[in-house]
Amino acid sequence: MASSTTPAAAVAAGEKEIGIGTRKSLLARIQADMVQAALQKAWPDKKYAIHAMSTMGDNNQVTALHDFNAKSLWTHELEALLLEGKLDLIVHCLKDMPTQLPPTLSIAAVMEREDPRDCVIISAKYADKGYTTLASLPAGSVVGTSSVRRSAQIARQYPELKFADVRGNVGTRLAKLDDPEKPYTCLVLAAAGLKRLDLAARISQYLESDNGGVLHAVGQGSLAIEIRADDAETLQLLAPLEHVPSKLACLAERSLMRTLEGGCSVPIGVETKWTAEKQLSMKYAVVSIDGTESVHGHIERAVTTVEEADQLGWDAARDLVERGAGKILEKINLNRKLVDA
Repeated sequence: MASSTTPAAAVAAGEKEIGIGTRKSLLARIQADMVQAALQKAWPDKKYAIHAMSTMGDNNQVTALHDFNAKSLWTHELEALLLEGKLDLIVHCLKDMPTQLPPTLSIAAVMEREDPRDCVIISAKYADKGYTTLASLPAGSVVGTSSVRRSAQIARQYPELKFADVRGNVGTRLAKLDDPEKPYTCLVLAAAGLKRLDLAARISQYLESDNGGVLHAVGQGSLAIEIRADDAETLQLLAPLEHVPSKLACLAERSLMRTLEGGCSVPIGVETKWTAEKQLSMKYAVVSIDGTESVHGHIERAVTTVEEADQLGWDAARDLVERGAGKILEKINLNRKLVDA
């Protein structure tokens, strides 16, 4: 584990340094820097240091995500350090966090959400020929993605396209797309990550329910800050970073996923938007891995509290189950167990 600063100055001043944990990727470091900057603005007299480490999800760049039977690929090692008191808080992409946290840990703040949509980055050799969307790509084009949620929804809309797994950080994936020896026609990634990396210019198409028919991941685009559940001091420290509309929307999404007992490798898509003051709209879908079966729904109501957000997600999950989503999820989980065996 490496630190971006040394604690000497804080120790000399007799002041406790706030340890911020994150993954080692460039995007993770940028996101941790965002949190540190926000804390520095709110509490300029305090000292901070970012500690970065590799996690299980970072170290295994070969196994497809849906073949992992784990819900904490990017959180477990960091959480262990948090519980040991070696860190004070962890910066996560909320979409990477399991919906059930250990009772000794909690999410202290959800920051204002970046664009939650997925997006398409088309290879230059195809973009130069005028291909700008998934719908315009020729049959047999290869979509690079490590997400079954993305591939399932795209397969449903565009059965003529093919898929190839692609792992690695954003820079690694873009390098694979640009490599003429690689098979990828395009990639599908989270728009938020590209924007935070100042790579939005590479985006060819934004995906949503009305454009490409792809719903985003639960919590996508949001940064969540995790702390020890009994750490009242750090909870107070993070209060200025909380963005209530983002938190409530994400809580509703996480309630949906938690009720369905789905992980980040299960094809559950959502799309939440504030349509009016305190009025939350949620579209949601479960799609079979091959895209041949799907269940969709939509719910909208006033949400002003954590309890109301949780209830909206629960009701959305119940609606999906009543429409037959349980059978799709059961088949997905059964197939994974057979592969693992």
